[in-house]
Amino acid sequence: MTVSPPDDFHSSYSMSTRTASQARDTAETKIKLSLDLDGSGKSTIATGIPFFDHMLTLFSRHSLVDLNVEVDGDVEVDFHHTVEDTGIVLGECLKEALGDKAGIRRYGHAYVPMDETLCRSVIDLSNRPQLELRSPEQTPDAQNFPFTLVEEFCRALASNLRCNLHIEVLYGRDGHHIAESIFKSMAVALRIASENDPRREGIPSTKEVL
Repeated sequence: MTVSPPDDFHSSYSMSTRTASQARDTAETKIKLSLDLDGSGKSTIATGIPFFDHMLTLFSRHSLVDLNVEVDGDVEVDFHHTVEDTGIVLGECLKEALGDKAGIRRYGHAYVPMDETLCRSVIDLSNRPQLELRSPEQTPDAQNFPFTLVEEFCRALASNLRCNLHIEVLYGRDGHHIAESIFKSMAVALRIASENDPRREGIPSTKEVL
């Protein structure tokens, strides 16, 4: 059965290299995103939200995913649309770039400290979308970037990458440090999970499909 993509985006995927790109236009955001899963962590990010640009730059650097993101969103209304839609497109492009996932490690985890903060991220590239994010009650916001937006980005990423993503803020007091530790730990966990395992042959699942 052939499934046609939605009318609101165009994507391309290269089998020879693990790359993908997408242009997605809606009434709320216009996004152009391209990535190379086997890059060196280079990025060009322009979302219209400086703190979000900072987080995506960190994500690229520590995942070693080359990432280009250009967003024209209705930030004068709210940051939510830009953050969530960027997570959607990033997740879809990562999923495309992974292809059939033959030979990858599939699982990854990382603890990342940021001064007084420590976060843990665990990922399974399982094609079973699930986000479990646990944080202390009244987790502080970063300046001009509510913690709820961090969670919305993670949910959009997990849903569209179709991965099982568990994130836990073990402790922390500064909202900027907490967000940064989350993005960095996600990046490192993804890098590990998406790496090719030289000992593995085929799909890393007894189902023989992911």
